[in-house]
Amino acid sequence: MEFRPPRPAWRDLGVALLLAVALSVAWTVRGWHDLAAFRLPDTDDMVRLQQIRDWLAGQAFGDLAQHRLGLAPGLEMHWSRLPDLVPAALIVTLTPWFGISGATLAALILWPALQFFAALALTGSIARRLGAPAATATLLAALAYPATSLFLPGRIDHHALQMVLLLLLVRALTGPGSFRAGAVAALATAASLVIGLETLPLLAIAGAALVLLWVADRPGSRARLFGFGMALPLALAGAAALFRTSGWGVPACDGFTGIVWRAAQCASLAPLGLALLDLSAARGFRARIVATAIAGAAAALAVLLLAPQCLSPYGAVDPLLARVWLAKVGEAQLLFGASPANAIAYAGLALAGLVAALVLAWRRCTPGWILLAALQLAALAITCFQLRGAYAGALLAAPALAVTIAAARARGLLLLAPAWIVATGILYPLAGTALFPPRAEPGPDCTAPESLARLAALPPGHLLAPLDLGAYALAATPHAVLAAPYHRNNRGNRAMTDFFMGPPAQSEAIARAWGIDYVAFCSGDLDRFAKENGDPHSLAASLRAGAVPGWLAPVPGTGDAPRVYRLVSRH
Repeated sequence: MEFRPPRPAWRDLGVALLLAVALSVAWTVRGWHDLAAFRLPDTDDMVRLQQIRDWLAGQAFGDLAQHRLGLAPGLEMHWSRLPDLVPAALIVTLTPWFGISGATLAALILWPALQFFAALALTGSIARRLGAPAATATLLAALAYPATSLFLPGRIDHHALQMVLLLLLVRALTGPGSFRAGAVAALATAASLVIGLETLPLLAIAGAALVLLWVADRPGSRARLFGFGMALPLALAGAAALFRTSGWGVPACDGFTGIVWRAAQCASLAPLGLALLDLSAARGFRARIVATAIAGAAAALAVLLLAPQCLSPYGAVDPLLARVWLAKVGEAQLLFGASPANAIAYAGLALAGLVAALVLAWRRCTPGWILLAALQLAALAITCFQLRGAYAGALLAAPALAVTIAAARARGLLLLAPAWIVATGILYPLAGTALFPPRAEPGPDCTAPESLARLAALPPGHLLAPLDLGAYALAATPHAVLAAPYHRNNRGNRAMTDFFMGPPAQSEAIARAWGIDYVAFCSGDLDRFAKENGDPHSLAASLRAGAVPGWLAPVPGTGDAPRVYRLVSRH
């Protein structure tokens, strides 16, 4: 593939470092009120923080269960320990100097910033290898909403790390082919699979591109395939030994489980077989095509036989929860099911980047641009089904849009301003909101630091709360929590839904059966459930109207966001 460094690499690293530091500092100042109280941007960040705390407090390395969530003895999470390593190391290292609270706060700021720097540096390097303006691409990546939201202070969940690993994989495929590049690609692929399966389609396309380069007999492709084929099975075997979790035997295709590992290990034998075949003797073009077709079909068949659950990763979710909750999760929404403002914000930059990449792939017809266009096309296709696909699409758009800006600059200032506007990701959410202003006023913030502090001040008990509040309460309070936004918590989440959406008599029976001590009511968090239910006699409707059943008693001093009740003992 193309390799033409237009400027010294260290300058590009300097640009990436400057942007990462400047934006991270600005974001930290803006969000300091919440950050200092450990109120993090997303539910997953909160539960990730709790997972790290549990580990540092003595929970086993392989035990990823949340023992205060759902049905006793706790919920086996579908997560991995890998994303915990760096923030945990930062906390342990900094605690002697700043104390546990100061060290945790520093880790919440430093870890996203380090990942942001890595993402910007990799984007600049990819652009440089493709002959695109590296500094411009780096700047565009720094403004590439919605991907930038993954790197905000406090965003310690795994999505940012997945983006960094995807960029590392793309970089390995756009530079000179070598055994080392293949091994790096294999390690990035294996690490991504250990973390989660959200980027699996993009990993598959990158792997296919690596093999097709070998089929086309591009320079260095044999060494790269050999490195990839040798390293991937070893990396997956090592990952199974190091990152096997307490939920390894869960029959699900929603994380690094046993069935996913077996399927991935079998699939990894395909590039290994092709590499060994090529090593044994020189093969012609036709032979390479036939061998690739056979290996690909065998790998696909093995995956289907070993992990049929992957055809429907969320098939085990309760149908009611799938309809009223899972289908409404922000990043898991269909593009055309989201609000117009949200659709523009998420897909605008990815679409612009795809158009630019397709034009460059057509005009230059080089493997690097073809690969980038294929990945962006896949990212946009994922976005149509789940908005989270736009994260990769936004970052991968930067090199092609940097070339577009350079071309516009060469043609005069008249085209330069529109080129910058189209290429600047943070303008898309502003445009979406301007074109389609939100109609509803936001409800009370039941996860504000002050609200969580009032909940935490109560004696430890079993809390029944809406899903998002449950996740925040898990990390911010000592309470056990019945429900939180995690698909494996079928019984707890369904009980919470039936509790609020059912008649008060049924709700009391549910609360007593689960041993609930506190009920936290936040009407805004239940709106999506109420739209599906619409029962004017439900407990949620009664509480919203101020009609509190006799078996619930308001807890004094807890405020209205959320309203907290305790269960009255039977006499």
